[in-house]
Amino acid sequence: MDGLLWQRCPLRCPGWHSANAWPSKPIKIIVNFPPGGAADQIARSLTQPLQEALGQPVVVENKSGAGSNIGGEAVAKAPPDGYTLLMSSGGMVSVNPHIYPKMPFDPTKDLVPVATAARVLVFLVTLTSFPAKDATGFLAHIRAKPGKLSFGSPGNGSSPHLAAEMMKSQAKVFAIHVPYRGAAPALNDLLAGQLEFLFDPGVAIPHIKAGQRCSPVD
Repeated sequence: MDGLLWQRCPLRCPGWHSANAWPSKPIKIIVNFPPGGAADQIARSLTQPLQEALGQPVVVENKSGAGSNIGGEAVAKAPPDGYTLLMSSGGMVSVNPHIYPKMPFDPTKDLVPVATAARVLVFLVTLTSFPAKDATGFLAHIRAKPGKLSFGSPGNGSSPHLAAEMMKSQAKVFAIHVPYRGAAPALNDLLAGQLEFLFDPGVAIPHIKAGQRCSPVD
């Protein structure tokens, strides 16, 4: 899963970039996931170096929901002047058009990629109380309880969701998918015992290092 910066496609407003020196005012980065998730953390880590490099304030605004389409639409319909950027996973472009037949914007036409900000890996996380600690035992436990265990994801079609569905298909196991509006809310419910596992894009790492209730499955 990549963390990508996008902006409104400038082709609809030819010459905008030559009207004034850019940037001459604050820049907004919209994150189409809630606070605390991987995309949010990446965006906020960029604000200080971008401010130093560009000489203008850089602020982050979270607009989550609809499988990240709400934030994507906000940027797609913003003025094409380079002052509204989008921090998103690649799934908004590669997956969402296939699972949302009536998207309110066309990510391939209305947005243009600016940069790859980060490469994010996902890993399988359970509570420390989960009865299995390795992949073999984990799959055996799920197989013995078809449809009785649940897993969370940052949303339908997200990379963690697809990772779990691929695991289910290849291992021939079944568990209930519970989509959230981001990885952080899904992790909160895992820690509260409402879920049995999730594929995590990194938000659980501080808890794992501190030994706080969740652990990776090897």
